[in-house]
Amino acid sequence: MLTPPRTLQAPAGPDGRPPQGGAPVLDPAALAGLRDLDPTGKNRLLERVLTAFKTSTARLVPQLQDAHRNGDAQGIRHVAHTLKSSSASVGGARLSSICADLEARIRLEQGGDVTPQVQALVDETGQLLIALERLNEAGR
Repeated sequence: MLTPPRTLQAPAGPDGRPPQGGAPVLDPAALAGLRDLDPTGKNRLLERVLTAFKTSTARLVPQLQDAHRNGDAQGIRHVAHTLKSSSASVGGARLSSICADLEARIRLEQGGDVTPQVQALVDETGQLLIALERLNEAGR
């Protein structure tokens, strides 16, 4: 059983930078892997993957917040599972790690109050989207 949620705040850190001493928002190795799949950029693979991720998060984050608000542990787990691999594929290693932790916690029935983990997922998604938008703009 999940503890009733508190209100989730909008993503913090509009500059897209990690907290002091934190890992970078974007994993350069994952981004390099994407660029290697379209080395000339002719197919605009990176841009298309980033657009798909942005569209996906626009649907999944509200779904996560609704599931959290309704105490739907399996709904939270589903969103965390879905975002885990997609965020890793666009270079969001920190977000992927947060998702894996939240998914495991629910799967192992260690749910309790997952508000801090849900908030971290929402915040990191915001950070990642800002970083990806900057990356996309720099590539234009």
